[in-house]
Amino acid sequence: MIERRSLHIALQVAIVTVSSFYLGVHFTQFFQGESAGIGGLWAAISSIVVLQATQKATIKSAWMRTLGTLIGASMSALYFQFFPFSWLGMGATIFATVLLCEMLHIPDNARLASITVCITMVMASMHPSLNPYLNSILRFSESMIGIALSMAAIVLWPTDADAKSEK
Repeated sequence: MIERRSLHIALQVAIVTVSSFYLGVHFTQFFQGESAGIGGLWAAISSIVVLQATQKATIKSAWMRTLGTLIGASMSALYFQFFPFSWLGMGATIFATVLLCEMLHIPDNARLASITVCITMVMASMHPSLNPYLNSILRFSESMIGIALSMAAIVLWPTDADAKSEK
C-alpha cells in the first residue's frame, strides 16, 4: 500500500518539476531561443535537486544550490573572458571551481558548482555565438526558477514530514 505522504511528495515533485521546466523554457526563450529546451531542463533539474521532504531540508538544499550555481556560473564566465570553449578548458575550470570551494571551506558546494560549469561549457560548445556572460546568467537564472518554485511548494504545501517535525 502506498502511503499518503509518498503520494504527496511524488505529486509535489512532479508538479514543481514540470512547472520549472515550463517557466525555464519560456524565460530562456525570451533571451535565446535555441537554448530554451536546455534552460527548461536546467530549471527542472534544480527543482528536483532542491525539493526535499521537509522545509528545513529544502531551505538548506536551496542555499547549497544557489551558492554552487553562482560559483560555477561565475567561474565559467571568468574562463570565457579569456578563452574559447575547449574540453581541456572545461577540465581546468572544474578543477579551479572545486579548488575554490575547498579554499572557501564549502566542499559540499563543489559538486553543484562543477555541474554548473559543465552545463555552461556544453552550452558554449553547442552555441559558440552565445554571449558567455548571457550564457552564465541564463544558467544561474534558470536554476533560480527551479529553486524558487521548490521553496514556494514546500512553504505553501508542506509535507506530512514537516507536520511531524513540528511536534
